[in-house]
Amino acid sequence: MTHGPAARVDTGRLWERHQRLARHGATSNGGVNRQALSPEEFAAWREVIAWGRELDLAPCTDRAGNLFLRCAGTDANAAPVLTGSHLDSQPSGGKFDGVFGVLAGLEAVQAIRESGMALRRSIEIVAWMNEEGSRFAPGMMGSAAFTGATPLETFLDIRDAGGISVRDGLAALRAAFPELPSCPLGRSVAAYVEAHIEQGPILERERYAVGVVTGIQGKRTFRVTVRGEEAHAGTARLDERKDALLAAVRMIHALDDAMRATDDIVKFTVGKLDVTPNAPSVVAGTATFSLDLRHVDSTTLASLGDRIPAMCAARAGPCNVEVVELTRAMSLAFPETMTSVIRERASALGIPVMDVFSAAGHDARFLHAVCPTGMIFVPCKDGISHNPSESAKPEDLAAGARVLAETLVVLANR
Repeated sequence: MTHGPAARVDTGRLWERHQRLARHGATSNGGVNRQALSPEEFAAWREVIAWGRELDLAPCTDRAGNLFLRCAGTDANAAPVLTGSHLDSQPSGGKFDGVFGVLAGLEAVQAIRESGMALRRSIEIVAWMNEEGSRFAPGMMGSAAFTGATPLETFLDIRDAGGISVRDGLAALRAAFPELPSCPLGRSVAAYVEAHIEQGPILERERYAVGVVTGIQGKRTFRVTVRGEEAHAGTARLDERKDALLAAVRMIHALDDAMRATDDIVKFTVGKLDVTPNAPSVVAGTATFSLDLRHVDSTTLASLGDRIPAMCAARAGPCNVEVVELTRAMSLAFPETMTSVIRERASALGIPVMDVFSAAGHDARFLHAVCPTGMIFVPCKDGISHNPSESAKPEDLAAGARVLAETLVVLANR
């Protein structure tokens, strides 16, 4: 049995913190709806900050609304090691997506502290702003702004369904935490490790408690806006109508057929459709829908995504269509220098691991461009996520936190 930080990971404490955070944004069906920069997320922040202060972790936030809790190392000039994920959820979210990465980081740091292990580099636990992208699109705004992949100013005027902008949300954050110190946006980072539930069925099916993530599949997202003309449902002739909804339906059907004909690896989703004026007796004047396209092969992803504007235009009929690409992120592979550390630490703990490729996107994608990055997966029941029934075993969460704790020590003392 190890006598290092892993031995200090407390399964019950880690589980209880998940349950406590799940109260913020709790839904009647047992899920969580905790949107980015919302009062519910601010309440979760307060709880996490309070837990951090009990451990003398110094909190701060940057201009992008990212939260950091710093465990100071002996070398104040050395770039820190970051670990974390996010606290926002999908509207129909669960208790573990994103949250596990933040709480596993907190548990790992607490275990390191309790073990008396010295750290040369500081370790910072981070909760990235708007990872999910369900309130403000696109997602992963906080990590994109932190790494310089996208300037923060690009996001500020983006609005949610109620007309509230990211700028407004960040102002509300500052008002809610007036005493929280500021830290620079885009600091040097020595390494980043993100722990997460798998959001897929492989680890559970193969009976592994921990997965070493080798990479993330590529993703392109689009917003398609079809503009027609409102008309009376009882008087407008069918051959004279400019029906935006029917045009959108033609586009979605054609795109779905085209993507299904490619191979069984492509992932194509229309998750959102907004219609104006959305009245039963009015021909739709505007229809806006989202497209989420993913593939493990970057060349295939590029080719499929490039076909979308022409396919939409060909089915617009008398309407006008605008296709805007919101996200373009090709597939990536994490460096062996990171995956090997995670494997070695798991092996030393006697925890069997398997390599897995992430089908879902994560903030680690953006950190990968600026520092050595790795991810640790733990199984979730039936691979279900973005769903109130999302579930994980306490012992699997603890196993992931143990591997994370030992990995962080290696990285901080490199």
